[in-house]
Amino acid sequence: MRKKRFFCIAVLATTLTLFWGCSVFQKTPDKTQTTPPPTPNEIQASQPVSTEEQERTLEEEQIRMDEESVLQKDVSEPETMEKNAKEENGPLVVLEEALYAYQDAQLAWEKGDFDTALAALDEAYSLILKLKLAPDDPLNQEKNDLRLMVAQRIQEIYASQGTAVGNNHQTIPLEENKHVLNEIKVFQGNERKLFEASFKRSGRYREMILDELTRAGLPEELSWMPMIESWFNTRAYSRARALGLWQFIASTGNRFGLKRDLYVDERMDPIKSTRAAKKYLTELHSHFGDWTTALAAYNCGEYRVKRVIRTQRENYLDNFWDLYIKLPKETARFVPRFIATLLIINNPEKYGFDLPTPDPPPGMRDNLSE
Repeated sequence: MRKKRFFCIAVLATTLTLFWGCSVFQKTPDKTQTTPPPTPNEIQASQPVSTEEQERTLEEEQIRMDEESVLQKDVSEPETMEKNAKEENGPLVVLEEALYAYQDAQLAWEKGDFDTALAALDEAYSLILKLKLAPDDPLNQEKNDLRLMVAQRIQEIYASQGTAVGNNHQTIPLEENKHVLNEIKVFQGNERKLFEASFKRSGRYREMILDELTRAGLPEELSWMPMIESWFNTRAYSRARALGLWQFIASTGNRFGLKRDLYVDERMDPIKSTRAAKKYLTELHSHFGDWTTALAAYNCGEYRVKRVIRTQRENYLDNFWDLYIKLPKETARFVPRFIATLLIINNPEKYGFDLPTPDPPPGMRDNLSE
């Protein structure tokens, strides 16, 4: 009986053990997570990256960074410009005011109100003079362009009225500075006889020259330019191959309609060369806005003067003599010699001259008359 009971207990224990073991074996798969198959991207990522792909990735990243930098710059620049624009009496503000004044002058001119137009142009001109810019300031180009526009508009207004330009823009300042006094001494010394003979010869042509200048609304003082250019000699010929009363070189003469061939050279024709000089002087004054600079450009070339203006620190509108000292010495003397001539002719006794009586006009034409 005992053996039978022991046998039953052993069978029961074995059954329970087997049952527990099967339960544990069946639950194990539930606790183990099956790894999913890798995706194509993961397979590609697990592979070594080539040098070419690395460079392409770096390049794309650099482009992205550059784009972000440009966007940030575009946002900051308007803020900077707005800040500068709000500065009281800043260059940008003054320049804008000058431009507005020029636009007001344009509207007044179109309506035929010349007085208002000239007043607005004078205001614009005064504002431009106030601008003190560094040589490398980007506003310099805009300033110079506006100054030329103002000068050209002034000339156009007076030309349309058939009158001479007013005091602010027409006057040739007779400044008796050291440069002018040096030239007066030259005329008082070695060149005295040339000066007096030239003054005597001037009577042959000045009446005609004055008539042409008056028609063009140009200053009468310009009639004495041939005194410096050629000593009033229609056949004067310089080392620079300039010829005639007004000393035109061949290219400039051709530019203003003076014919030149084997038989005739109209640079020696006093009337035709005077008309060409009148056109050239008008053009130069329109470009530069003041007569001292225009006269310098007449003698040594407008392009050379423009180059000097672009490189100088001082504002040549305020003081021509800051420009003068940077021009080539040989040609720059023209302006002080011209002013010295005017001072002597206006008051010969003051400078020790007894000027002769000018010759009468000989029909106002030389051998090359039409």
